[in-house]
Amino acid sequence: MIPDKAPGEDVYQATCDLRKEAHVPSFEKYKELYLKSVENPEEFWGDVAKDFFWKSKHTGQFLDYNFDVTKGKVYIKCMEGAITNICYNVLDRNVHDKKMGDKVAFFWEGNEPGDELKVTYRELLKQVCKMANVLKSLGVKKGDRISIYMPMVVELVVAMLACARIGAVHSIVFAGFSAESLCERILDSQCSLLITADGFYRGDKLINLKMIADDALEKCTEKNFSVQKCIMLKHLSKDGSLLPEGSQSPPAKRACSDLQEKQKERVKKIRPIPQVPWNPEVDLCWHTLMEEASDECEPEWCQSEDPLFILYTSGSTGKPKGVLHTVSGYMLYTASTFKYVFDHQPDDVYWCTADIGWITGHSYITYGPLANGATSVLFEGLPTYPDVSRMWEIVDKYQVTKFYTAPTAIRLLMKYGSGPVQKFTRRSLKVLGTVGEPINPEAWLWYYNVVGEKRCPVVDTFWQTETGGHVLTPLPAATPMKPGSAAFPFFGVVPAILNESGEELEGPNEGYLVFKQPWPGVMRTVYGNHERFETTYFKKFPGYYVTGDGCRRDKDGYLWITGRIDDMLNVSGHLLSTAEVESALVEHEAVAEAAVVSHPHPVKGESLYCFITLKDGFDYTISLEAQLKKQVREKIGAIATPDYMQNAPGLPKTRSGKIMRRVLRKIARNERDLGDVSTLADCTVIEQLFQNRCNTA
Repeated sequence: MIPDKAPGEDVYQATCDLRKEAHVPSFEKYKELYLKSVENPEEFWGDVAKDFFWKSKHTGQFLDYNFDVTKGKVYIKCMEGAITNICYNVLDRNVHDKKMGDKVAFFWEGNEPGDELKVTYRELLKQVCKMANVLKSLGVKKGDRISIYMPMVVELVVAMLACARIGAVHSIVFAGFSAESLCERILDSQCSLLITADGFYRGDKLINLKMIADDALEKCTEKNFSVQKCIMLKHLSKDGSLLPEGSQSPPAKRACSDLQEKQKERVKKIRPIPQVPWNPEVDLCWHTLMEEASDECEPEWCQSEDPLFILYTSGSTGKPKGVLHTVSGYMLYTASTFKYVFDHQPDDVYWCTADIGWITGHSYITYGPLANGATSVLFEGLPTYPDVSRMWEIVDKYQVTKFYTAPTAIRLLMKYGSGPVQKFTRRSLKVLGTVGEPINPEAWLWYYNVVGEKRCPVVDTFWQTETGGHVLTPLPAATPMKPGSAAFPFFGVVPAILNESGEELEGPNEGYLVFKQPWPGVMRTVYGNHERFETTYFKKFPGYYVTGDGCRRDKDGYLWITGRIDDMLNVSGHLLSTAEVESALVEHEAVAEAAVVSHPHPVKGESLYCFITLKDGFDYTISLEAQLKKQVREKIGAIATPDYMQNAPGLPKTRSGKIMRRVLRKIARNERDLGDVSTLADCTVIEQLFQNRCNTA
């Protein structure tokens, strides 16, 4: 599976030599460690575990599992019997044991240039303890689910780690999602409390978060579920003057901790924000609660397989799946992937541009970096605001050494050429990373040549919400690079490529990407629905974890992700379910049927192309199209807004009534070679659909 030696042809080698200090200095060393991790996982992961604190050691097998649905219930257990706390390991251990209390944990960079904050590990620990005590005072206990709906602020990290400290399960919802999406996630995990903020700016655009949150809570009440309390952070409205009269608004005074004093002194260009709704029976002010809380809180000691968080990802049935990760395995895996994939060194300044509302932010902004005692940049804004040089300005400002972003952002910035990049030196950069979707070779080469000036290795990482961390990735000093390839498996991961019959394919080949055994960070279940977990990931090919992605292995053994095989789209690095979008469309009174397929997009990678069949009595108009796009935004979020819609009086279906999406994808791309259409019930719809095509040029 792993070649004897790395290929010497058709590959790129960065001129920046990391080998002397690298954790994995050569391909030979990578192969040695990989074989150890697969053949003797107990010893390999046991060595990783030695760096962490355990209240008690594990008693059984290091990894115990069943991937074969024909042999009983699917399960994965890691370090069963061990007791620890992940918050203690990422904060207390660094402050007290490693004497890193004064080290910067986060450089926070706000939406507006000049709006900034520096937070040390000691300050972060105090704030987390305060919020943990606040949650306990509100009756939150181990195992309770807490919904978090916040912008990219330090307090978001505080909230999630406070949950982890007391054994509560955080469920973070991306702040770009709609009230409907937030409500759906709160209901599914039965969250007892919501933590949110008044609002935030994303570039020039105001997001009135509290208003959306209130709408979500109202929808929950309509569905016979009431969230008892809502904690609101005053991020934009720094005093009570923006709250309605008589609303018993929280006092303007901020808590007098080091962090809060720093926040007072921040240079802030506060723009107008509409009045913030306030319900004194439900709403509580973050700042008032924190002012009264103690900054000491004993952690709740958790079993290794206790739940850590639920994070929702789109499902092919349309209903999002609550992916559940547990304490110990996730901690070990995010810590080790961060250390090796970014070749973390003590003096690094690391910047992941993702949002914490996605798994990338969970694993590689919060848990992985903090577990390694890293200093990170936490960015609230956009790569193009106030201008397209913003990212490179931040790189120089904080002397960023390791930079991790999405192909979507790279393609977006490519449009503006090399000029905005070259306004700044970027001499501090040592490793570049990509995440979220396969990167096309053209974008890879621009990133490597222009941003990294051929000095920096590019780690093109493949993983999923479900995997918890990187599963296929180059390692900076060890792996010769091929533009667009995810290269080789990470330690402990055993991939295979299957054909439609479930047979493993050897040598150069293409098929379904699966994994043959678990690694510590893999998901444990779909929250509240283990049957769906088994059906989605294990039923198609018993004995394997099925990723839902296609994969190609080349002659040198390098792996290339070819895209989703199921009915999912990857838009700007965010996985969307076609069924979920179709469901939102058909809720409109005019729509009889809808089919959604992917269409290539030069920046986003994929975009949504929608075929709309109307009910009798309705006409397809520009106004109706605008209504449908608005409905999708409200039901799912702006990220799911369709790029293209076309009138489809009929859809290509088999005689059994199944929509032939393969044919629709061809039509969307204006490709006349449709392949075998012998099972099509009505061939006349094809030409009509081609005639009604949107202009996608």
